[in-house]
Amino acid sequence: MSLRARTGLAVAMLVWTTAACSSQGSSDDRADAGSRTGTARSGDVLVSAAASLTDAFTEVEAAFEAAHPELDVVLNLGGSSLLRAQILEGAPVDVFASANAENMDRAAEAAQLSGEPYVFARNALQIAVPAGNPSGVHGLGDFADDARLIGLCADQVPCGAMARRVLERAGVVAALDTNEPDVRVLLTKIELGELDAGITYVTDVASTRGAVEGIDIPEDVNVTAEYLIAVVAGAPNPQMAESFVRFVLSAEGRTILARFGFAPP
Repeated sequence: MSLRARTGLAVAMLVWTTAACSSQGSSDDRADAGSRTGTARSGDVLVSAAASLTDAFTEVEAAFEAAHPELDVVLNLGGSSLLRAQILEGAPVDVFASANAENMDRAAEAAQLSGEPYVFARNALQIAVPAGNPSGVHGLGDFADDARLIGLCADQVPCGAMARRVLERAGVVAALDTNEPDVRVLLTKIELGELDAGITYVTDVASTRGAVEGIDIPEDVNVTAEYLIAVVAGAPNPQMAESFVRFVLSAEGRTILARFGFAPP
């Protein structure tokens, strides 16, 4: 099976894609056929996952497909609030992995989950600056400086809501220049030097391998993100959706997550 991670909607519902989600990676002929017909192959497992899980879930995808060569995992990566909205609007999804409890709770309240969600990982926030820290950012207090270009995730996205909670705890009113739809869009703008600083997850900073530098947030004001995963009600492939969730919760799945900096539940 081909290894690919996609933003936007899964193969079966490309019409749901919004400007906030862009495609990543390549698709094989079978996936292309699914796009043209508007249906997913019977062997697809459609996984909507928070953007901060991009690297870890790409490796989870490869490991799960290696164990189940008849299957093809299709990753739909984006802000958890957008993914939840897509599910509530009827997009075909087998598995939902959210970066916070709120979006998972709202899916549950709308009877869009099959069974209970599971906490499978934790993450923390970190100030992110371009390599070399050209603007000389030292801490959260610098986010109040109008002379700096400051970005956060949008407030409805988990990384944005938590970043605002951190700033509130620190007593800082950010001189905000931009709100981004998910953490990977924010991270890219920081990496390119379009922003002087932002607040992302520790794992996202690490994923850039030095292209973005991290500045620790004091523990007394930092917050912890809890990631939850669940099978979606009406999943096109419920049996293998359950298998994918079990794999993420397994020792192998947690080893992969730990390799990308996620803390255990």
